[in-house]
Amino acid sequence: MIGYKKSLSEWQCLSEVKMGRGSPIPPMLRRKIVEQYQKGVSQRKIAKSLKLSSSTVHNIIQRFRESGTISVRKGQGRKTILDARDLRALRRHCITYRNATVMEITTWAQEYFQKTLSVNTIHRAIRRCRLKLYRSKKKPYLNMIQKRRRFLWAKAHLKWTVAKWKTVLWSDESKFEVLFGKLGCHVIRTKEDKDNPSCYQCSVQKPASLMVWGCMSACGMGSLHIWKGTINAERYIQVLEQHMLPSRCRLFQGRPCIFQHDNARLHTASITTSWLRRRRIRVLKWPACSPDLSPIENIWRIIKRKMRQRRPKTVEQLEACIRQEWDNIPIPKLE
Repeated sequence: MIGYKKSLSEWQCLSEVKMGRGSPIPPMLRRKIVEQYQKGVSQRKIAKSLKLSSSTVHNIIQRFRESGTISVRKGQGRKTILDARDLRALRRHCITYRNATVMEITTWAQEYFQKTLSVNTIHRAIRRCRLKLYRSKKKPYLNMIQKRRRFLWAKAHLKWTVAKWKTVLWSDESKFEVLFGKLGCHVIRTKEDKDNPSCYQCSVQKPASLMVWGCMSACGMGSLHIWKGTINAERYIQVLEQHMLPSRCRLFQGRPCIFQHDNARLHTASITTSWLRRRRIRVLKWPACSPDLSPIENIWRIIKRKMRQRRPKTVEQLEACIRQEWDNIPIPKLE
């Protein structure tokens, strides 16, 4: 007898397994066949109880008689069209050309391997290479000079303490759109629901939107301003006077602080820099194309996630929702 024990419920589950044509019989099911055979059960009854063909049961028992094992013979079954060497070449190609489509990879593979290959075959082969197709993350383009400046900026501020970073007043602008049906490109449906209106992704040519300015620090949230009309340096200075200065006084209460904004043109305009010098406002030097370094980007991300959940239908509703979520940001999250 083969030393293998299974509970009755597990054997019942095995007997209900439906094997595809040409699929190998699982080892547990092979052991069950041999055990039944050693108990004197006929091959016909074994096949009927396990819902297998008589020829399958006979072949497994014959294999056990001849070799004393229940394992599948090596080389049994259909060979893969791509061997291990081919898969290594495929993996190198996929890593070299990461943005290639499966169709492009299939065309290359047919020419390189001189074999007839389908898209599904290549797709399965890519998975066998432990690779998977993902949607690329978006990030700002950085040239070598910008990368160097980001590195030097990070190195210069490496020894800043938490208390030092808490003296920074962070500011930024962000654009919010009325989302309509723009929640993503995926929908869960059946094949027959392709023309169901609830499965459509609605889109408009120019969605209604709002440009928002805000500031924050570890002490709390500052003012939020909704831009109306054209944005230029003169209007930006008005926002600084009407919203940034009061926020600085309220959050820091006369303590020294550092103002941060990025290198947008209206921020670096001569009249803007002159106004900041006259007001004796210390400005944090900022490397270009570095939104990921500013914590206020996390605030915008939180609010936009809330907008996707609340789904405002009009610009008025969008503005009200933005202001409400801005005021609801807790101080522990800012710290």
